[in-house]
Amino acid sequence: MQQRINQKTQYLMGMRAGIPVLFGFIPVGIAYAIMAQQAGFSPAETVFMSLAVFAGASQMMAAGMYAQGAGLVAIILATFILNLRHLIMSACVVNKMRGSRLLLRLLAAFGVTDESFAIFTTLPQSQAGVMYFLGLITVTYSSWVGGSAIGAVASGFLPPLLSASLGIALYAMFIALLLPKVRGNFRLGLLVILTAVCNTLLCQVLSSSWALILSTLLGALAGVFLVEDENEREAPDHE
Repeated sequence: MQQRINQKTQYLMGMRAGIPVLFGFIPVGIAYAIMAQQAGFSPAETVFMSLAVFAGASQMMAAGMYAQGAGLVAIILATFILNLRHLIMSACVVNKMRGSRLLLRLLAAFGVTDESFAIFTTLPQSQAGVMYFLGLITVTYSSWVGGSAIGAVASGFLPPLLSASLGIALYAMFIALLLPKVRGNFRLGLLVILTAVCNTLLCQVLSSSWALILSTLLGALAGVFLVEDENEREAPDHE
């Protein structure tokens, strides 16, 4: 009985930790849904994509590429590259759940986002149970899907100017994720500029979707040599 109480308590703690994320996911979910419908998705397709994918930036990028006429292969490849970080993030999350059942860990891995990863991996090991994470993603997943559903229904009632303005949400999301890392890191800022220039040049000879994929890969390759690891930069000199 004590074990069940502990699991229930962990689950509720995870749900409470996810409440701040809820206030961010719902508006961005609405923006995604409006963007997806402007791209030609039906309300059902819009919501189903959130149910099956649960990756805000990737969904918005996929909707944008679809609106530009990109092919299925290009969309899948671009979202795969964008989400490669989830392989490492999921491994870190699952590693903190050692001893939990495999099925629960696989379910938890599906719910990994930048926000849930940041919350969970900063927990003390004593609190980082699989039930905590399941409680956390119950809130984040439902708020994302709920925001998508609200946007899918409300897009037909919103003024065209407001609907069009929400299309910049993708760029705002990327900037918000990028700025904290770029500040104080000249090399990373330079890499961002070089990748943007590379994408602009490639767009002159390739379709925008393939230019995005190629410039992302080239930028990542350049980053291996250009960007200095924070741990190495801050490590004391023992010489």
